[in-house]
Amino acid sequence: MGVAELLLVGVVILLGLCGVLVPGVPGSWLVWAAVLWWALKDPQPVSWGVLVGATAALLLSQVVRWALPPRRLRASGATPRMAVYAGTGALLGFLLLPVLGAIPGFMAGIYLHERLRLGRHAEAMASLRTAMRSGGSSVLTELFTCLLIAGAWLGATIWG
Repeated sequence: MGVAELLLVGVVILLGLCGVLVPGVPGSWLVWAAVLWWALKDPQPVSWGVLVGATAALLLSQVVRWALPPRRLRASGATPRMAVYAGTGALLGFLLLPVLGAIPGFMAGIYLHERLRLGRHAEAMASLRTAMRSGGSSVLTELFTCLLIAGAWLGATIWG
């Protein structure tokens, strides 16, 4: 697989990661489709392993999301700007503290947004709890899974 095709797969994965944060966009399936395309174009054992792992992780993520309460983020006051803060926090957390840093990064992004918007710690914490209860945990589950898949793809591409 050439460099241009690998970059295109990376762009589709990045669009899928952004799509997780946008309601109505099948972000996780974009990530999976990009990994599928990569595995079909570069049929090696490592690429098939990443595809099987991505499929299993996404199926497990869907089961967990179905067990969580339904998304009602708009009703809780979540805005697109909050999604940007949360997604950026998750990505930075994922990079700074590999893998597990996405969870505190996501929550720190929401907290930072609410702290800047509301101005007080107590109100920002209350808003963070409300956002996580009303669907933030579902978004976090899907985003974390997609970040794991993106990391596996990147690792397999670089070292595989």
